Amino acid sequence: MLKRPLLVFLFSTLVLPVFAQSGRLPAPAKNGMVVSSHYLASEVGNEVLEQGGNAMDAAVATAFALAVTLPRAGNIGGGGFIVYHGADGEVTSFNFREKAPLAATERMYLNRYDRIIDNSNHDGPLSVGVPGTVAGLALAHERLGSMPWEDLVAPSVSLAEEGFPFSWEMKPFVDMLSRRPKAYPSTSKVFLKPGNKAYEPGEILKQPDLAKTLDRIQKEGHDGFYKGETARLLDQFMKVNGGLITEEDLAKYQAVEQAPIHGTYRGYDIYSMSPPSSGGIAVVTMLNILEEYDLKEMGHNSAEYLHVVTESMRRAFADRAEHVGDPLFNPEMPVERLISKEHAAMLREGISMNRASISDSSLFNNQPYESEETTHFSVVDAEGNAVSLTYTLEYSYGSRLVVDGAGFLLNNEMGDFNAIPGVTNSSGRIGTPPNLIEPEKRMISSMTPTIVAKDGKPVIVIGAPGGRTIINTVLQVILNVIDHEMNIGEAVEAGRVHHQWLPDRTVIEKWALSPDTRRLYELLGHTTTTRGSMGRAMGIYIDHDEGLIYGAADSRSFDGEAVGH
Repeated sequence: MLKRPLLVFLFSTLVLPVFAQSGRLPAPAKNGMVVSSHYLASEVGNEVLEQGGNAMDAAVATAFALAVTLPRAGNIGGGGFIVYHGADGEVTSFNFREKAPLAATERMYLNRYDRIIDNSNHDGPLSVGVPGTVAGLALAHERLGSMPWEDLVAPSVSLAEEGFPFSWEMKPFVDMLSRRPKAYPSTSKVFLKPGNKAYEPGEILKQPDLAKTLDRIQKEGHDGFYKGETARLLDQFMKVNGGLITEEDLAKYQAVEQAPIHGTYRGYDIYSMSPPSSGGIAVVTMLNILEEYDLKEMGHNSAEYLHVVTESMRRAFADRAEHVGDPLFNPEMPVERLISKEHAAMLREGISMNRASISDSSLFNNQPYESEETTHFSVVDAEGNAVSLTYTLEYSYGSRLVVDGAGFLLNNEMGDFNAIPGVTNSSGRIGTPPNLIEPEKRMISSMTPTIVAKDGKPVIVIGAPGGRTIINTVLQVILNVIDHEMNIGEAVEAGRVHHQWLPDRTVIEKWALSPDTRRLYELLGHTTTTRGSMGRAMGIYIDHDEGLIYGAADSRSFDGEAVGH
């Protein structure tokens, strides 16, 4: 039986809007909740819910608002995934991951010595994949939205035209631009004041070119981005700067509705994103492994608990490296086998309770680096429909390239492909044929939008940014709620660890463990390292018995907020 959050008794008659910062006490609401990485975007989504829109309507409006207010990750120039669970039991997902341009080739980044030229798979116009965000939002709205598209895009147009307060979080990027305005001239025009001066926190940042692009999207929907003036501007920018994306690439791009990954854990249904996202497969694999352990008895973040959790991470990430890629280019991908209880039992047999396993670096080749600058938001409406949406530009501010005249940042997602076929090392580069570059192929992703359901109704809506740490952040939040009976605020705030098979070390948040626990964990043979924080989870818990919705925005997020009514 899950522990009911304390606030259920304090706010049992709550009907007014709730605006809550992050913390261990989640924000309660009766009629809907939006939890995102920027307070203005959460407020936009909540206003849609108050106007009678459903969860998908609010998600679309929130996503476009984040493209204005959170330029490091919110976007129309990137891509991502949506998982949806309706109050009526309908479950589906939307894949709007970026694609390789038609002119892309397997060895496009390599010199004759098979070395990457000038980090070109991550930096510059060659790193840009064909954007998918607008197509994904348009498809999801067409299928499941209820309000007019124009009304949902309108708030983002206003935010771009009228501006919003510049934040401390944006300051390091803009300060960099002010020192190097000629390195990113089109970007500097958007994010610097006249004379290449940096904005200061609290000053109003207006984005008129972005407002015009959003206005075209508002009026023309999908075609307002993939055809006409916006497509022409993007094509022209690529030609001038040596990129590959053309108007033909944009015209051919389509988002895809597809079945999510489905697993079960201790009587709950787990719905998460299917390939080319690796997140759903990995989370279900780990939960299947861990289901046979008494995690509650072990105790949250005890050495014994962390040992079995780490060993499950190690095995799921090894599977990820060997098998996962774009399913359209990898029709033999053994998805059902990887998420089966039988496969988990086989993996579990190799786990010793007395000693850490060893990750073998000779098995697979050249896994790409994945940036942690993604964003996630979760939405639940009054009817109980739930949306979990994760999207990204890859690096913080993506490629750092703004399309001249269109005002939006472009991704650098091509770096998520395996750029060097056949290279093996122990530093974490693990490549496999499923993720080699091919025209119109979608690159692998760790984005893991997830919904946990019970008896056909959504209970937990969760996701996070964080590169490969996304997968393990989502896993640990789910375990915190189901096994350790935390409320969603506690589950999101609790200290986290991360292991990704290679490099063979466990990353631990510096405040997550006591010295004694860490020492006991290391005595089992685990190599550890420390970092400040991992992920910025945005979670919702639905208490169907009490009729309340609880939201928690991770305090690791600078401007995150849970807003409900």
